[in-house]
Parts: sequence; structure tokens; C-alpha cells
Amino acid sequence: MLLQSGALERQARIDYSRAPEEARLADKKGWGQTVLGWFVVREGEKGGDGAEALIAKYATETPAPNPVKLSGDVPPPPSSGAPDFAAVYRAAGVDDDEQGRIDKATSLLKTLPADTPKEVKRQIVEASLKAFGYPVEQIIEAGAGEIQALQAYIEIGQQETQKVLADGNARLADLEKEIASVKEAMEQKVTAQHELAKQCNAQKLKVQEVLEFFGQEAVARVVRDSPKLHEPAAK
Repeated sequence: MLLQSGALERQARIDYSRAPEEARLADKKGWGQTVLGWFVVREGEKGGDGAEALIAKYATETPAPNPVKLSGDVPPPPSSGAPDFAAVYRAAGVDDDEQGRIDKATSLLKTLPADTPKEVKRQIVEASLKAFGYPVEQIIEAGAGEIQALQAYIEIGQQETQKVLADGNARLADLEKEIASVKEAMEQKVTAQHELAKQCNAQKLKVQEVLEFFGQEAVARVVRDSPKLHEPAAK
């Protein structure tokens, strides 16, 4: 198998060297951000998205309609870490054999040197997969099916996320009303207390005029001897 791959690589290098310059440039650019029309969003490339920015994003973002629906034992979106991708694929109808073909293609690609031209890689991998009895068309179908399954799973997670955000925003709105109500009650109470102290102090001054008439020593003696009165505490 290694001899066959080596021969293919030598032949492919010759073919690749004869390719037009524009083909080489196109090969370097690759498929960009799309795979057969599906946009592959590279989450986190920009970085710096805080919790508030993510909440604003997912509260308003609406995914494009997806005809693929997951059924059966769909794993719940995890709160952290990687989901059970194999179960997600099975829920979209991509069985274990089809997943195995993608895994085999992935393993073959990892064994090739990073600087191997793309066309060379393609010829080596295609020949190897055919030798294993994996038609390229079936691998492409399985890969496209996995991408569709992942997109459908993203949408399931987003629907759950938007429900949590909607419930959370409703709860926050209720809490904000409750906070406003509590603040209003506090403000009313301190305003009333301030007025109470003001009125009581004004009345104390009126009574104090009477006590001052009899003199400080007389007042002190009565307060000291009375079982009903208490001497004011020193401040």
C-alpha cells in the first residue's frame, strides 16, 4: 500500500507541476469559508466576545431554515465540553459505517506531510480509500451528512438557548420591577422618617421651653428621682 501511495505521490507531483498557475493559486486558497454551499462559521476566531455580547447575539440571531431534523436519541446540548458527535450523526441518519469512512479519510490525511500539495493528497487518499472499499462518493455523502447534522444540532442548541434567554429576560424584568418597588418603599420610608424626626424635634423644643423655665438643676433632680424617667445617655 505504501509503494502504491509513493508511486501515486511521484506521479501526482509531476501532474501538479504542469498545472496552470491559476489552478495552483486556487488550490492555495481552498474553499474559503464554504463547503458545497454550507457556511462553516469559525467560532472564536475574532475572540474577545464577552458574556454580554454573546447574550445579545444569541437573543436576536435566527439561523437559516434547515431541512434536516434530528430524531431518536438526540443527546442534549452539553453545558460545557464537546457533545456526543457520533450520537448527533446517528440522529440525522448517518450511521456508524458512514462515520467510519470519514474517520478513515481523516486519519489518512493526518499521515501525509503538511507540505504535500493538495492534489497529491487527494490522489493518495482517494486511492487508499478505494483500496479499503470506500467509494469517494460515499465518503462525500457521509461528510455532507455530518455537516448537515451538526448544523441541525447547532439550531437545537440555539432554540434552547433562546428560550433560556427569553425566560431570563422576563425574570430580570420582573426583578427590575420588584427592585424599583423596593427602592420606592425605602425612599418613602426614609422621607417619612425625616419628617417624623423634624416634627418631633419641633415639639420637643416647645416642651423644652417649659422645662427651661424651671431651671436645669430642678429638671435634673426630678429626672434622677423619678422611677418613670431615665437620664439621657451621654453621646
